Amino acid sequence: MRGADLLMEMLIAHDVDLVFGVPGDTNVPLYDALRQAQGKVRHVMVRDERTGGFMADCFSRLSGKPAVMEVPSGAGAMYALPAVAEANFSSLPMILITSDTPLKMEAQGVITELECAKLFEPVTKGSWQVKSARKIPEYVRRAFRVATTGRPGAVHLVLPEDVLGVEIDPTTVSLHADANCARFPAYPASPQMQDIVRLARMIGEAKKPLLIAGGGVNRGHAGALLREVVERFNVPVVNTITGQSALADDHSLAIGVIGDNGFHPHANRAVEDADLLVYLGCRMGSVVTVGWTFPTPRAERLLVQVDIDPVALGNNSDNALNICADVSAVLAALLALEAPGGSPHQAWIDQLNAWRGAFWQHVQPELTDDSVPLKPQRVVKALNAHLEKKPYSILSDPGTPTPHMTRLLRLSNPDSTFIIPRAFGGLGYALPAVVGAWLARPEIRPVGLFGDGSFAMSMGELETIVRLDVPALLIHFSNGCFGWIKALQRLHGHNATYSVDFKQLDAAAIAAAFGLRAWHVRTPDELESALGEAFAHDGPAFIDIEVESIADVAPPVMSWLRRLGRDPLDLKPEAGLRLADRAVH
Repeated sequence: MRGADLLMEMLIAHDVDLVFGVPGDTNVPLYDALRQAQGKVRHVMVRDERTGGFMADCFSRLSGKPAVMEVPSGAGAMYALPAVAEANFSSLPMILITSDTPLKMEAQGVITELECAKLFEPVTKGSWQVKSARKIPEYVRRAFRVATTGRPGAVHLVLPEDVLGVEIDPTTVSLHADANCARFPAYPASPQMQDIVRLARMIGEAKKPLLIAGGGVNRGHAGALLREVVERFNVPVVNTITGQSALADDHSLAIGVIGDNGFHPHANRAVEDADLLVYLGCRMGSVVTVGWTFPTPRAERLLVQVDIDPVALGNNSDNALNICADVSAVLAALLALEAPGGSPHQAWIDQLNAWRGAFWQHVQPELTDDSVPLKPQRVVKALNAHLEKKPYSILSDPGTPTPHMTRLLRLSNPDSTFIIPRAFGGLGYALPAVVGAWLARPEIRPVGLFGDGSFAMSMGELETIVRLDVPALLIHFSNGCFGWIKALQRLHGHNATYSVDFKQLDAAAIAAAFGLRAWHVRTPDELESALGEAFAHDGPAFIDIEVESIADVAPPVMSWLRRLGRDPLDLKPEAGLRLADRAVH
């Protein structure tokens, strides 16, 4: 067997049936092995290594399996780096395989030669060059073990072309695999029972307890367990951006989104007023804590942090209790305790829901405003009407759509998911992510949300969507600028902006040229008609919507509103706060 055949055998042994990749000079032996493995392993050819990595990222998030991506040497490896870094720091198991230049040509100036293993060391849990075909099974086992245990993350294997092509006797190596490492988290850490008892007691004794669902809840697919816990203990829950959709938005105990970007004022108020905060799978980073200024320090407020990574515990806070364990294991252990009697905390819950009701009542004028260009809020309202009918996988870019989507999107179906990559905020994620989402959950239609800055970075994957017949609905927010950066320049530069505007393209025509059904939308009537037709269409669809820029009217970002002299926790915040007309304080 060739080294490439050994690699295929080891991937199959770890339950890999899907590999994302781009053909190149150095991966010809690997592609021959992939060709022979058809029927067991499907290869998804992508148009760019970075966007292919984003597909793998989303596949991992929704499937619960390590995603495998392969790239050729040189530029192929360098293009993949942003996606691998995003996956690693988002705690997602990804295995990148670089088919590298031959070992026999090492240090001789061969084209595309690069020390790939060193390149990926800072952004992975492990990056190794395999110098012998006999070592391939051993390194593949190590890659899956490292990627799926502890805090999951990305691993990189460099396989030189001649190592992939050399033949060895397969009876001289072991092709065994650890089935536990085919999914994540493998060997999840269990909590100590005395910590669970103490946590339950703290929740019961608190007058205003609040659970905070972070990205770890979604990574561990712990939404159902979270719902059981909050209902049994009658305790409210808020979520971070990456924890969104852990609990259905219409649940009486799901209060809303906290932090800086796209926050709910009533949810942030809940954090400020709580006497017990239990962070579940949340690192308590800069966005959640608004630059470590939120909530206001109070000696009487107790903090509990649950995280699978011991390094994260107490890193940014003085906690009353740290629990190093898988979030699912902690929630399951809480459910094993005797349920508390009565309805503790009901007055607190009623107060939070009163605040929530006041906010949604106040925000209605924004949602029904039919002015042109269309407000993003108006688009979200129209979108919500369709999303409530059945489950969807919602994938959003971390740029223009984020603040209004995180605040206003309403997902009531427990099988719907909402994903925004938040580790590095790289644009160009959502469009390719719909492919990964569909391959992970083919029974659920993916919906991608992105601005025109992102679209220009990833539009080549429209061909992949059409080639694979992915029934994605793509919604393009067009405002002719890098809206988030333009808004920041206005915020910090007294309305001065520079090099952030570009030509507003007819993106619908571009999508149609790739073979998607496409609509260009300017008015409310066109919006409603396009959404109705797009959701009824069973193939790839693209809606190009001209919207008001977040650089013109301040979006719901807590730190920005503070800078503009507004109270972000006001349940009736001033609407239409124009960045272009205001002096910055």
